[in-house]
Amino acid sequence: MHASIIKRLALALLSFSLGGFVHAGELTVSAAASLTDAFKDIARGYEAQYPGSRILLNFGASGALLQQIAKGAPVDVFASADQETMDEAVRLGAVAASDRKDFVRNRLVMIVPLDGANKVNSLDDLRQPAVQRIAVGNPASVPVGRYTRHALESAKLWVLLAPKLVHATNVRQALDYVARGEAEAGFVYATDAALFKDKVRVVLDVPLATTISYPIAKTSAGANSAEAGRFVAYVMSPAAQAMLARYGFLKP
Repeated sequence: MHASIIKRLALALLSFSLGGFVHAGELTVSAAASLTDAFKDIARGYEAQYPGSRILLNFGASGALLQQIAKGAPVDVFASADQETMDEAVRLGAVAASDRKDFVRNRLVMIVPLDGANKVNSLDDLRQPAVQRIAVGNPASVPVGRYTRHALESAKLWVLLAPKLVHATNVRQALDYVARGEAEAGFVYATDAALFKDKVRVVLDVPLATTISYPIAKTSAGANSAEAGRFVAYVMSPAAQAMLARYGFLKP
C-alpha cells in the first residue's frame, strides 16, 4: 500500500479515536484530565455564546495527549496541567510559544479514604507499615506524578516509598484508587479531591517549590486556527474563569 495512503488511514483512525471524524465547524480540544468537569461546562458555555460551533473534548494525561498531537491527531487546542509538557509541545513545534497562555493554577494535596483507619496526616506518616499502597500519577506522563515526585524527593522519601507507589495513568485514576479504598493514601489536585468529598479526605496541602500552573494554546497544525484562538480567548474570559473557580481552580 502506498505510504501516503497509509498515513491518511492512520490519521483517520486517530481522528475517530478522539470522538468521531472531524467536520467543518467542529473544534477538538485536548485537555488534562483534571479539567474534565470544568471544561465540559466551558464547552457548553462556548457553544451557547457562538451558535453553530461544536466542541469535541478529549481528556487524559497531559503527556499522553501531547503524544497524540505529535503523531498527527487532529487537535485544535491543547491545555496541559503543567508547564513542562507545554514546553515540550513548543519544542516539537506542536504549538507556538507566542500562542500559549496560563489560565489557572491548582494545588497538590494528599488524600486518604474518608473512612480510612490509618492515621496519615503528614508525608512522614507514609512510612508506616500499615500504609502499603500510595496512589500517584506516573511521573513519565502525568504532571501530578511529577509534582508528587518533586515533593517526596524534597522530603527525601521518594526512593524509600517507591515499593509502595501505585502508578496511575492520570490524576482521576489516582483519585479513584483512594476513593475505592485500594490505596491508603494518594496525591491529587485539590480540585479533584473536592469532587469526591464523600469518599476522600484531604489531610495535607503539599508544599512545592514551583507553582502548579496550567497553560493553554491553539495547535500549530489545527484545521481551524481562528476558531481555536477564539476558544482560547473564551477560556481566559470572566465567564469561563468563573466556571473554573466554581471547581476550585485558582486565578493564573
